[in-house]
Amino acid sequence: MHNMQAVDALLSSMAQNLKKYLKEKAIHEFEFVGIKTGGVWVAKSIQQHIKHEKDLGELDISFYRDDFTQVGLNPKVSPSNLPFETKGKHIVLFDDVLMSGRTVRAAMNEIFDYGRPASITLAVLVDIGCHELPITPQIVGANLSLQAGQRIKLSGPQDLQLKILEAE
Repeated sequence: MHNMQAVDALLSSMAQNLKKYLKEKAIHEFEFVGIKTGGVWVAKSIQQHIKHEKDLGELDISFYRDDFTQVGLNPKVSPSNLPFETKGKHIVLFDDVLMSGRTVRAAMNEIFDYGRPASITLAVLVDIGCHELPITPQIVGANLSLQAGQRIKLSGPQDLQLKILEAE
C-alpha cells in the first residue's frame, strides 16, 4: 500500500505541519508521547525530523481501554513511561492509525492521571475516519477509507510501512 518512501513523505509532511501548528499556537515547550507501539514509532520518526531532543513518553493503554472487560488483558502489556511531569505541559500525542477514537480517549485518560496538561495536540499517521467519539487529530499524515473487512497495519520500527490487510 504505502511503501517506505511514501511513509517517510507522510512523516516529513506531518513534521512540517506540526512545527507550523505549534508556532501558530505559540507553543515553544512541548513533550512527545507515543501510544505503543505504532504511535511510539511515529513519534520517534517525527522527533528525528524536527530534531526534538527530549525524552519520549510511551503509553501502554491496555488498562485504560473501555473494552478491557470484554477482550481481557493484552498478553504483551508493558508499563507506561512518562519521563516528565504532565501537569501544565503541552503534550503532543502520537498514534499510528485513528479509527474509533477509543484508543486516543484511553491515552488521554492515562495522561490526565499523571497530571492535567496545558494542552494535548493529537498527531496520527493515518485517519480512517470512522470515529465513534468526538476526537479529531490536529496533525494527519493521510486520510484513508477502508472497505468493509479491511484494516490497516503499520510495521516497523525500522523502515515503517503501511499495509491494508483483509479480514480473515
